[in-house]
Amino acid sequence: MNGLKKIAGLIWMLAAPVLVYVLVSTAISEINRNPVIDTKIQWGVFVVVFIPIAIGFFVFGWLAFKGEYSQLPEKSEDIR
Repeated sequence: MNGLKKIAGLIWMLAAPVLVYVLVSTAISEINRNPVIDTKIQWGVFVVVFIPIAIGFFVFGWLAFKGEYSQLPEKSEDIR
C-alpha cells in the first residue's frame, strides 16, 4: 500500500504543473478569441485561484512521495 501511495504522490506532482499549463494556455486562447474585459477578468480569476490549489496538489504529492503518509494514526492518542 505504501508503494501505491508513493506512485500516487508522483502522479500528483506531475499533474500539478500540467494542469497549470493547460489552464493558462486555455485562458490565453479564450482571451485571444474574445478580448473583452469580462473574459479577461473571468480567466484571470480562474488562474489566480487555481495556482495555489495546484501548488497544494504538488505539496501533497511530495509528502506522499516522501512517505509522510506511510504510518497513519489509528486513534487520537497516536497523533501526539
